[in-house]
Amino acid sequence: MKIQKMLFVTRFEDIRFDDLLPILELRKASLDHVVFLNVIEPEKIALRRGLGYRKDEAVRLRERANVRFIDWAEQLFEQGLEVGVYIVVGPMAQQVVKAAKNEEADLIVMGYHKKSKVQELTEGVDISEIAYRTKAPVLMLKESRDEPTECPFRRPLLATAWSPASNRAIELIESMGSVIETAHVIHAASESSLKAESSMAIQETRKTTRKKLDEICERLSRSGISAKPHVYIGEPAAEIQKAALEFQASMVVLGMSRRAGWQERWLGSVPKRLIETLNVPLLVVPTA
Repeated sequence: MKIQKMLFVTRFEDIRFDDLLPILELRKASLDHVVFLNVIEPEKIALRRGLGYRKDEAVRLRERANVRFIDWAEQLFEQGLEVGVYIVVGPMAQQVVKAAKNEEADLIVMGYHKKSKVQELTEGVDISEIAYRTKAPVLMLKESRDEPTECPFRRPLLATAWSPASNRAIELIESMGSVIETAHVIHAASESSLKAESSMAIQETRKTTRKKLDEICERLSRSGISAKPHVYIGEPAAEIQKAALEFQASMVVLGMSRRAGWQERWLGSVPKRLIETLNVPLLVVPTA
């Protein structure tokens, strides 16, 4: 699983060119094409009381985005990268899915505001929708900050649940051997799953879990990646956040499996909570 083409989504107030530069380290792996997408959301150009759209405002926003993207594209051309551009009007998730499918993107990069209340980019369900419909990993970046940022792939924390999506996340990490410095692999077992077990049974579960993590680390080592295994017990989102802080992770990687009914909604709450609380980017990898 390689990342050759990246769809970089921006509303400009969330994410800027400086946020893209560290990710360009992926050129050491396989990245050679960047597609920019600016989505002008309907509410920004809507008239009052459902009377349609302000065409003049839509044109103004398109031209502003076009000027910005021309400058960005010129800088990437100089670095030998192919560049594409989309400037569209419509709902964010819908337009991202459409562009990702048209371009067959291998990675979608988006930004978000940590303290936003009701925004599509901060809702876990929207990440699920985009990831499931495009099958592409979705990397959520923090809103732009003044301090320098680093490539999120340098010290990833991979949270595994032994699912097909988790295995796909491992495959993605394997392809980044030339970029990754150190990887930490964890499994967070919920306390409820161990409540009825004896102390001996819990220790046996820990050993079994550690063995699986060791196998993943050995697998990554064959790709030249130094990886370390860790077992955590507790609420998954809280334990993943704790591990990210302890190991100074540059990014959290999470496989997201498709589930039906209440199971899907419950699992969806984990990435949503992580997005709202993490101080590092979150990479969500869906089932193929």
